[in-house]
Amino acid sequence: MGRDTVVEVADLWKVFGSGDHRRAIEMATAGASRQEIQAVTGQTVAVRDMSFEVERGETFVVMGLSGSGKSTLIRCLSRLIEPTSGKVVVEGEDVTAMDPATLRALRRTKLSMVFQHFGLFPHRKVIDNVAYGLEVQRIPKAARRERAAAVLETVGLGPWANHYPQQLSGGMQQRVGLARALVLDPAVLFFDEPFSALDPLIRRDMQDELCAMQMRRPRTMVFITHDFDEALRLGDRIAIMKDGVLDQVGTPEEVVAAPATNYVREFTTHVPQAEVLTARRVMGAVRDCTRHVEASATIAELIPMLLGDPSPIAVHEDGELVGSVAAADVAALLSRERPHIAAP
Repeated sequence: MGRDTVVEVADLWKVFGSGDHRRAIEMATAGASRQEIQAVTGQTVAVRDMSFEVERGETFVVMGLSGSGKSTLIRCLSRLIEPTSGKVVVEGEDVTAMDPATLRALRRTKLSMVFQHFGLFPHRKVIDNVAYGLEVQRIPKAARRERAAAVLETVGLGPWANHYPQQLSGGMQQRVGLARALVLDPAVLFFDEPFSALDPLIRRDMQDELCAMQMRRPRTMVFITHDFDEALRLGDRIAIMKDGVLDQVGTPEEVVAAPATNYVREFTTHVPQAEVLTARRVMGAVRDCTRHVEASATIAELIPMLLGDPSPIAVHEDGELVGSVAAADVAALLSRERPHIAAP
Protein backbone atom coordinates (compact mmCIF):
# COMPACT_ATOMS: atom_id res chain seq x y z
CA MET A 1 0.00 0.00 0.00
CA GLY A 2 1.48 3.33 -1.11
CA ARG A 3 2.27 6.13 1.30
CA ASP A 4 -0.85 8.11 0.36
CA THR A 5 -3.08 5.26 -0.83
CA VAL A 6 -6.58 5.46 0.63
CA VAL A 7 -8.22 2.47 -1.08
CA GLU A 8 -6.33 -0.72 -1.91
CA VAL A 9 -8.01 -3.60 -3.72
CA ALA A 10 -6.01 -6.82 -3.97
CA ASP A 11 -6.89 -10.08 -5.75
CA LEU A 12 -10.64 -9.42 -5.49
CA TRP A 13 -13.07 -12.04 -6.82
CA LYS A 14 -16.85 -12.20 -6.87
CA VAL A 15 -18.59 -15.35 -8.08
CA PHE A 16 -22.37 -15.59 -8.05
CA GLY A 17 -24.10 -18.95 -7.72
CA SER A 18 -24.49 -21.69 -5.16
CA GLY A 19 -21.89 -24.25 -4.23
CA ASP A 20 -18.11 -24.25 -4.08
CA HIS A 21 -16.60 -21.41 -6.14
CA ARG A 22 -13.11 -22.83 -6.44
CA ARG A 23 -13.76 -24.56 -9.78
CA ALA A 24 -15.12 -21.34 -11.32
CA ILE A 25 -12.08 -19.40 -10.12
CA GLU A 26 -9.71 -22.08 -11.45
CA MET A 27 -11.39 -21.94 -14.87
CA ALA A 28 -11.32 -18.12 -14.94
CA THR A 29 -7.65 -18.10 -13.97
CA ALA A 30 -6.97 -20.49 -16.85
CA GLY A 31 -8.67 -18.08 -19.26
CA ALA A 32 -12.16 -19.55 -19.61
CA SER A 33 -14.95 -17.16 -20.61
CA ARG A 34 -17.97 -16.35 -18.49
CA GLN A 35 -20.13 -18.49 -20.76
CA GLU A 36 -17.80 -21.48 -20.50
CA ILE A 37 -17.64 -21.20 -16.71
CA GLN A 38 -21.40 -20.90 -16.41
CA ALA A 39 -21.95 -23.94 -18.65
CA VAL A 40 -19.71 -26.08 -16.44
CA THR A 41 -20.44 -24.73 -12.95
CA GLY A 42 -23.72 -22.85 -13.21
CA GLN A 43 -21.94 -19.88 -11.65
CA THR A 44 -21.10 -16.39 -12.91
CA VAL A 45 -17.73 -14.74 -12.38
CA ALA A 46 -18.59 -11.05 -12.03
CA VAL A 47 -15.22 -9.74 -10.78
CA ARG A 48 -11.97 -11.52 -11.70
CA ASP A 49 -8.82 -11.14 -9.65
CA MET A 50 -9.13 -7.34 -9.45
CA SER A 51 -6.27 -5.24 -8.02
CA PHE A 52 -5.84 -1.46 -7.99
CA GLU A 53 -5.12 1.46 -5.65
CA VAL A 54 -6.76 4.88 -5.27
CA GLU A 55 -4.71 7.77 -3.95
CA ARG A 56 -5.89 10.47 -1.55
CA GLY A 57 -7.92 13.14 -3.33
CA GLU A 58 -8.10 11.12 -6.56
CA THR A 59 -11.24 10.56 -8.63
CA PHE A 60 -10.88 6.99 -9.88
CA VAL A 61 -13.51 6.24 -12.53
CA VAL A 62 -14.48 2.67 -13.40
CA MET A 63 -16.11 2.66 -16.81
CA GLY A 64 -17.70 -0.22 -18.71
CA LEU A 65 -20.79 -1.40 -20.54
CA SER A 66 -23.75 -3.07 -18.84
CA GLY A 67 -22.75 -6.48 -17.54
CA SER A 68 -19.07 -5.62 -17.24
CA GLY A 69 -19.17 -6.06 -13.45
CA LYS A 70 -18.58 -2.45 -12.43
CA SER A 71 -21.59 -2.12 -10.10
CA THR A 72 -20.77 -5.46 -8.49
CA LEU A 73 -17.23 -4.23 -7.95
CA ILE A 74 -18.20 -1.07 -6.08
CA ARG A 75 -20.67 -2.98 -3.91
CA CYS A 76 -17.90 -5.41 -3.03
CA LEU A 77 -15.68 -2.50 -1.97
CA SER A 78 -18.16 -1.50 0.73
CA ARG A 79 -19.32 -5.08 1.34
CA LEU A 80 -22.89 -4.38 0.34
CA ILE A 81 -22.09 -7.55 -1.60
CA GLU A 82 -19.72 -10.00 0.05
CA PRO A 83 -16.60 -10.67 -2.06
CA THR A 84 -15.82 -14.30 -2.74
CA SER A 85 -12.15 -13.74 -1.98
CA GLY A 86 -9.51 -11.02 -1.95
CA LYS A 87 -8.94 -7.93 0.15
CA VAL A 88 -10.24 -4.36 0.32
CA VAL A 89 -8.35 -1.92 2.54
CA VAL A 90 -9.61 1.60 3.34
CA GLU A 91 -7.21 3.93 5.16
CA GLY A 92 -5.26 0.97 6.45
CA GLU A 93 -8.29 -0.99 7.67
CA ASP A 94 -9.15 -4.35 6.09
CA VAL A 95 -12.83 -4.02 5.17
CA THR A 96 -13.10 -7.68 4.17
CA ALA A 97 -12.03 -8.82 7.65
CA MET A 98 -14.42 -6.60 9.63
CA ASP A 99 -17.18 -7.95 11.83
CA PRO A 100 -20.67 -6.47 11.23
CA ALA A 101 -20.44 -3.86 13.99
CA THR A 102 -17.06 -2.56 12.81
CA LEU A 103 -18.30 -2.50 9.22
CA ARG A 104 -21.36 -0.47 10.19
CA ALA A 105 -19.14 1.99 12.04
CA LEU A 106 -16.91 2.33 8.97
CA ARG A 107 -19.89 3.09 6.74
CA ARG A 108 -21.15 5.69 9.19
CA THR A 109 -17.84 7.51 9.53
CA LYS A 110 -15.46 6.88 6.62
CA LEU A 111 -17.51 5.69 3.63
CA SER A 112 -20.46 7.24 1.83
CA MET A 113 -22.27 5.98 -1.26
CA VAL A 114 -24.32 7.85 -3.84
CA PHE A 115 -26.58 5.73 -6.03
CA GLN A 116 -28.55 6.33 -9.19
CA HIS A 117 -31.78 6.17 -7.17
CA PHE A 118 -31.85 8.82 -4.49
CA GLY A 119 -33.71 6.95 -1.71
CA LEU A 120 -34.80 10.20 -0.04
CA PHE A 121 -37.37 10.16 2.76
CA PRO A 122 -40.48 11.83 1.28
CA HIS A 123 -41.88 12.78 4.71
CA ARG A 124 -38.70 14.60 5.79
CA LYS A 125 -37.58 18.03 4.73
CA VAL A 126 -34.45 18.36 2.61
CA ILE A 127 -32.31 19.47 5.54
CA ASP A 128 -33.41 16.48 7.61
CA ASN A 129 -32.73 14.10 4.73
CA VAL A 130 -29.21 15.48 4.52
CA ALA A 131 -28.72 15.29 8.28
CA TYR A 132 -29.96 11.70 8.58
CA GLY A 133 -26.50 10.14 8.77
CA LEU A 134 -25.59 12.51 11.59
CA GLU A 135 -28.82 11.57 13.34
CA VAL A 136 -27.78 7.93 13.18
CA GLN A 137 -24.51 8.98 14.80
CA ARG A 138 -26.60 10.65 17.54
CA ILE A 139 -25.26 14.13 16.83
CA PRO A 140 -27.49 16.71 18.59
CA LYS A 141 -30.20 18.15 16.39
CA ALA A 142 -28.91 21.71 16.33
CA ALA A 143 -25.37 20.62 15.40
CA ARG A 144 -26.46 18.25 12.67
CA ARG A 145 -28.82 20.81 11.15
CA GLU A 146 -26.04 23.38 11.14
CA ARG A 147 -23.70 20.99 9.29
CA ALA A 148 -26.46 19.95 6.89
CA ALA A 149 -27.25 23.58 6.09
CA ALA A 150 -23.59 24.29 5.32
CA VAL A 151 -23.36 21.32 2.94
CA LEU A 152 -26.61 22.32 1.23
CA GLU A 153 -25.02 25.70 0.50
CA THR A 154 -22.03 23.85 -1.00
CA VAL A 155 -24.26 22.02 -3.49
CA GLY A 156 -26.36 25.10 -4.23
CA LEU A 157 -29.51 24.07 -2.36
CA GLY A 158 -29.42 26.42 0.64
CA PRO A 159 -32.77 28.06 -0.20
CA TRP A 160 -34.45 24.66 -0.51
CA ALA A 161 -33.53 23.34 2.95
CA ASN A 162 -37.08 23.42 4.29
CA HIS A 163 -38.79 21.99 1.21
CA TYR A 164 -39.76 18.36 0.75
CA PRO A 165 -38.04 16.13 -1.85
CA GLN A 166 -41.12 15.90 -4.08
CA GLN A 167 -40.97 19.68 -4.51
CA LEU A 168 -37.53 19.39 -6.15
CA SER A 169 -36.53 18.42 -9.68
CA GLY A 170 -34.63 15.19 -10.36
CA GLY A 171 -31.33 17.03 -10.55
CA MET A 172 -31.99 18.84 -7.30
CA GLN A 173 -32.92 15.57 -5.60
CA GLN A 174 -29.61 14.12 -6.74
CA ARG A 175 -27.87 17.11 -5.17
CA VAL A 176 -29.63 16.24 -1.92
CA GLY A 177 -28.27 12.70 -2.22
CA LEU A 178 -24.79 14.11 -2.78
CA ALA A 179 -25.14 16.46 0.21
CA ARG A 180 -26.27 13.55 2.38
CA ALA A 181 -23.06 11.73 1.51
CA LEU A 182 -20.84 14.79 2.01
CA VAL A 183 -22.26 15.80 5.39
CA LEU A 184 -20.46 12.88 7.04
CA ASP A 185 -17.13 14.21 5.71
CA PRO A 186 -16.13 10.69 4.65
CA ALA A 187 -12.62 9.58 3.72
CA VAL A 188 -14.02 7.90 0.60
CA LEU A 189 -17.04 8.49 -1.61
CA PHE A 190 -18.41 5.66 -3.77
CA PHE A 191 -20.66 6.64 -6.70
CA ASP A 192 -22.65 4.03 -8.62
CA GLU A 193 -23.84 5.69 -11.86
CA PRO A 194 -25.39 8.54 -9.84
CA PHE A 195 -26.27 10.76 -12.81
CA SER A 196 -27.38 8.20 -15.40
CA ALA A 197 -31.12 8.74 -14.80
CA LEU A 198 -30.86 12.51 -15.30
CA ASP A 199 -31.48 14.32 -18.56
CA PRO A 200 -28.30 15.43 -20.41
CA LEU A 201 -28.32 19.08 -19.32
CA ILE A 202 -28.91 18.31 -15.65
CA ARG A 203 -26.34 15.53 -15.85
CA ARG A 204 -23.74 17.95 -17.14
CA ASP A 205 -24.62 20.40 -14.36
CA MET A 206 -24.05 17.66 -11.78
CA GLN A 207 -20.72 16.76 -13.35
CA ASP A 208 -19.72 20.44 -13.21
CA GLU A 209 -20.76 20.58 -9.55
CA LEU A 210 -18.67 17.52 -8.71
CA CYS A 211 -15.64 18.93 -10.55
CA ALA A 212 -16.02 22.26 -8.74
CA MET A 213 -16.24 20.49 -5.39
CA GLN A 214 -13.06 18.57 -6.16
CA MET A 215 -11.31 21.81 -7.02
CA ARG A 216 -12.39 23.39 -3.73
CA ARG A 217 -11.57 20.37 -1.60
CA PRO A 218 -10.31 17.16 -3.22
CA ARG A 219 -11.93 14.00 -1.88
CA THR A 220 -11.10 10.39 -2.62
CA MET A 221 -13.74 9.06 -5.00
CA VAL A 222 -14.49 5.83 -6.83
CA PHE A 223 -17.02 6.66 -9.55
CA ILE A 224 -18.88 4.09 -11.67
CA THR A 225 -20.25 5.04 -15.09
CA HIS A 226 -21.06 3.55 -18.49
CA ASP A 227 -20.53 6.93 -20.19
CA PHE A 228 -17.01 7.48 -21.54
CA ASP A 229 -17.53 11.25 -21.89
CA GLU A 230 -18.43 11.38 -18.20
CA ALA A 231 -15.35 9.31 -17.36
CA LEU A 232 -13.14 11.75 -19.28
CA ARG A 233 -14.66 14.78 -17.56
CA LEU A 234 -14.44 13.47 -14.01
CA GLY A 235 -11.58 11.01 -13.81
CA ASP A 236 -8.02 11.63 -12.70
CA ARG A 237 -7.60 8.03 -13.80
CA ILE A 238 -9.97 5.78 -15.73
CA ALA A 239 -10.26 1.99 -15.42
CA ILE A 240 -11.96 0.36 -18.41
CA MET A 241 -13.77 -2.81 -17.28
CA LYS A 242 -14.90 -5.73 -19.42
CA ASP A 243 -16.19 -9.15 -18.30
CA GLY A 244 -15.03 -8.58 -14.73
CA VAL A 245 -11.46 -7.51 -15.52
CA LEU A 246 -9.72 -4.20 -16.17
CA ASP A 247 -8.65 -3.86 -19.81
CA GLN A 248 -6.72 -0.65 -19.12
CA VAL A 249 -6.06 1.81 -16.30
CA GLY A 250 -4.61 5.25 -17.01
CA THR A 251 -5.18 8.98 -17.11
CA PRO A 252 -7.76 10.20 -19.63
CA GLU A 253 -4.89 11.32 -21.85
CA GLU A 254 -3.15 7.94 -21.66
CA VAL A 255 -6.34 6.05 -22.49
CA VAL A 256 -7.25 8.29 -25.44
CA ALA A 257 -3.72 8.52 -26.85
CA ALA A 258 -2.81 4.84 -26.47
CA PRO A 259 -5.81 2.52 -26.07
CA ALA A 260 -4.53 -0.89 -24.97
CA THR A 261 -7.18 -3.09 -26.65
CA ASN A 262 -9.78 -2.87 -29.39
CA TYR A 263 -12.48 -2.75 -26.68
CA VAL A 264 -10.91 0.41 -25.20
CA ARG A 265 -10.26 1.81 -28.66
CA GLU A 266 -13.97 1.63 -29.50
CA PHE A 267 -14.71 4.08 -26.69
CA THR A 268 -12.03 6.54 -27.80
CA THR A 269 -12.75 6.60 -31.55
CA HIS A 270 -15.07 9.61 -31.50
CA VAL A 271 -13.38 11.52 -28.69
CA PRO A 272 -12.15 14.98 -29.82
CA GLN A 273 -8.46 14.42 -29.12
CA ALA A 274 -7.66 18.12 -29.02
CA GLU A 275 -9.80 18.48 -25.88
CA VAL A 276 -8.05 15.63 -24.05
CA LEU A 277 -4.43 15.54 -25.21
CA THR A 278 -2.06 18.10 -23.73
CA ALA A 279 1.09 20.02 -24.51
CA ARG A 280 2.98 17.33 -22.58
CA ARG A 281 1.94 14.77 -25.21
CA VAL A 282 2.86 16.84 -28.28
CA MET A 283 5.90 18.86 -27.14
CA GLY A 284 9.31 18.53 -28.76
CA ALA A 285 12.76 19.77 -27.89
CA VAL A 286 13.37 23.03 -25.99
CA ARG A 287 13.49 26.00 -28.36
CA ASP A 288 13.90 29.76 -27.94
CA CYS A 289 10.38 31.04 -27.29
CA THR A 290 8.74 34.26 -26.21
CA ARG A 291 5.53 32.60 -24.97
CA HIS A 292 4.88 29.71 -22.64
CA VAL A 293 2.10 27.39 -21.46
CA GLU A 294 1.78 24.79 -18.74
CA ALA A 295 2.30 21.15 -19.73
CA SER A 296 -1.33 20.48 -18.77
CA ALA A 297 -2.70 22.90 -21.41
CA THR A 298 -4.86 21.03 -23.92
CA ILE A 299 -4.24 21.02 -27.66
CA ALA A 300 -7.55 22.88 -28.05
CA GLU A 301 -6.07 25.70 -25.95
CA LEU A 302 -2.87 25.75 -28.00
CA ILE A 303 -4.49 25.88 -31.45
CA PRO A 304 -5.76 29.51 -31.24
CA MET A 305 -2.36 30.65 -29.97
CA LEU A 306 -0.56 28.95 -32.87
CA LEU A 307 -3.03 30.16 -35.48
CA GLY A 308 -2.45 33.74 -34.38
CA ASP A 309 1.34 33.31 -34.23
CA PRO A 310 2.95 30.08 -35.54
CA SER A 311 6.19 30.58 -33.60
CA PRO A 312 6.95 27.86 -30.99
CA ILE A 313 5.57 28.01 -27.46
CA ALA A 314 7.65 26.97 -24.45
CA VAL A 315 6.18 24.29 -22.17
CA HIS A 316 6.67 24.51 -18.40
CA GLU A 317 5.92 21.94 -15.72
CA ASP A 318 6.36 22.58 -12.00
CA GLY A 319 8.20 25.78 -12.85
CA GLU A 320 10.74 24.10 -15.15
CA LEU A 321 11.13 24.39 -18.93
CA VAL A 322 10.50 20.89 -20.29
CA GLY A 323 9.99 21.39 -24.03
CA SER A 324 8.23 23.42 -26.68
CA VAL A 325 5.32 23.10 -29.08
CA ALA A 326 5.31 24.25 -32.70
CA ALA A 327 2.39 24.37 -35.12
CA ALA A 328 3.88 21.45 -37.05
CA ASP A 329 3.90 19.30 -33.88
CA VAL A 330 0.18 19.84 -33.34
CA ALA A 331 -0.67 19.28 -37.00
CA ALA A 332 1.30 16.03 -37.04
CA LEU A 333 -0.44 14.72 -33.91
CA LEU A 334 -3.95 15.51 -35.10
CA SER A 335 -3.39 14.06 -38.58
CA ARG A 336 -1.77 10.86 -37.33
CA GLU A 337 -3.94 7.76 -37.47
CA ARG A 338 -3.82 5.44 -34.52
CA PRO A 339 -2.32 2.07 -35.35
CA HIS A 340 -4.69 -0.91 -35.49
CA ILE A 341 -4.63 -2.98 -32.32
CA ALA A 342 -4.65 -6.73 -32.72
CA ALA A 343 -7.43 -8.48 -30.88
CA PRO A 344 -6.26 -9.71 -27.49
